[in-house]
Amino acid sequence: MTTTTAPTTAPPAARPRPVAIALWTLQALLAAAFVLGSGAPKLVGEAYAVQIFDDLGTGPWLRVLVGVLEIAGGIGLLVPRLAGLAAACLVALMVGATGAQLFFLSEGYWYTPVILGVLLGIVAVARRHEVRLR
Repeated sequence: MTTTTAPTTAPPAARPRPVAIALWTLQALLAAAFVLGSGAPKLVGEAYAVQIFDDLGTGPWLRVLVGVLEIAGGIGLLVPRLAGLAAACLVALMVGATGAQLFFLSEGYWYTPVILGVLLGIVAVARRHEVRLR
């Protein structure tokens, strides 16, 4: 009887200290933006957030769902084991936000979710080796 083992990948090399500090700073800023600047206003029913989802015609359920996802993703950015996965999930959310801004809303703020998505993409790529698949 023979057994095969799955190939293992070597852990990534340690990042230089300035790069690690810059990455954690970016994650902290993004977390603050998503928790305090985007998710919380949606959950408390801030007028502008309510207006956006009314313009989309979805009602409050999508506003609350997106708010919860943004807060969860923002918190996930601060948890080392979850940071890469949280960033990737928030990138997907920003793709949806960009589509909503481009195709359904009259205001042209499509560049905000694009910029956030690119920054989140940097975090997702930098943290991709730290995501545990168990």
